[in-house]
Amino acid sequence: MSDYQIIVIGAGPAGLMAAGQASLLGAKTLVLEKMGRAAIKLGITGKGRCNLTNTADYSDFLSHFNPDGGFCRQAFARFFSTDLIAFINKLGVPTIVERGGRVFPESGRAGEIVASILKWAGDCGVIIRKRASVSGLLVDQGYVKGIALNDQIITADAVIIATGGASYPATGSTGDGYLMAESHGHYIVPVQPSLVPMETAGDIVLQLSDVNLRNVRATLWIDEKKTAEAFGEVLFRPYGLAGPTILSLSRMAVKALCSNKQVYISIDLKPALNQQKLDARLRRDLDLNGKKEFQSLLKGLLPGRLIPVCISMTKISIHKASHQVTSRERKRLGQWLKDFRLEIIRFRPFSEAIITSGGVSTKEIDPRTMGSRIVKGLFFAGEILDLDADTGGFNLQWAFSSGWLAGKSAVNFLSQR
Repeated sequence: MSDYQIIVIGAGPAGLMAAGQASLLGAKTLVLEKMGRAAIKLGITGKGRCNLTNTADYSDFLSHFNPDGGFCRQAFARFFSTDLIAFINKLGVPTIVERGGRVFPESGRAGEIVASILKWAGDCGVIIRKRASVSGLLVDQGYVKGIALNDQIITADAVIIATGGASYPATGSTGDGYLMAESHGHYIVPVQPSLVPMETAGDIVLQLSDVNLRNVRATLWIDEKKTAEAFGEVLFRPYGLAGPTILSLSRMAVKALCSNKQVYISIDLKPALNQQKLDARLRRDLDLNGKKEFQSLLKGLLPGRLIPVCISMTKISIHKASHQVTSRERKRLGQWLKDFRLEIIRFRPFSEAIITSGGVSTKEIDPRTMGSRIVKGLFFAGEILDLDADTGGFNLQWAFSSGWLAGKSAVNFLSQR
């Protein structure tokens, strides 16, 4: 007889949800967490506010996932955003919806979510063992039989791997699950950081460190081809670019950089105006400023710290009278305002990435159960799989939904055996 019916490796949102659902169905369930605390990464998501999910409709929700949002259909059909919100509310945590359909706890404290889910798991009968680093899986004749924990063997009839990806390794996500899966036949799609800031060439960003541009459009160019764009905030850092729009473009940028392709980010500082309307505005402003220096016009167009950068890149004298600005200079200014371009040379490390791109190939996982097609009784949930999404609560929803499905499927597997 096995020590436990189900072992879950990893006490993050996916692992805790899986364990709780399995235990609710009567399975003796053990969660093994390598860190000294459970759900560390959950406690820092959404800048410590915990962006749980998003109110986007089903088809829109799927469109935010890469490389294949269709894989999520089965899990979302069974446990979707409305179900997660109801679940969290039932735990006594009220939620609010903010801009972009992002759902947060009303308190704005991720710790409240962590505490409530841990209490729920405990009430369900889940046993959580911390500082327990799993070294491998036990597999015999195609069936999982348990895990190896240092020199100890713990047997089980089913195992759920929910170890997360490789992002924020200080929270415990160090890629352990990839090694376990690969050692028993699973293919690991090469992992890369995603939702990660970008490093730029030159020293322009040093002049703009901590400048926050709102309501701008950022466009990703790869080998001189327009590849993707995003609207919203861009943050400047001493090394380069960050902020929601940059993070959303980072997945494709990282892949391009790893393939030694040329990558640029173009920032449209006046997205509400097309080139023709912007030129008309510049003509009017130059006429109105007359003998005033060119810099006085720029004060009405740009944040103060962007003005020296504009002058440097457009090569228009800051002391030139506005009415002396030539047609060629005016057009050069207009083009720069619509295409402030920075070369991307590197991406920041996994320690700064919100999510991991790559992981266990979904081709080897049954989306109806989250079960392995290679090892019977082995299930996966969360970020360990080759699925990642945009910011906005989509990744956490996947963690909870896949955990929910994996937990129930593991119990169903036991009953069928």
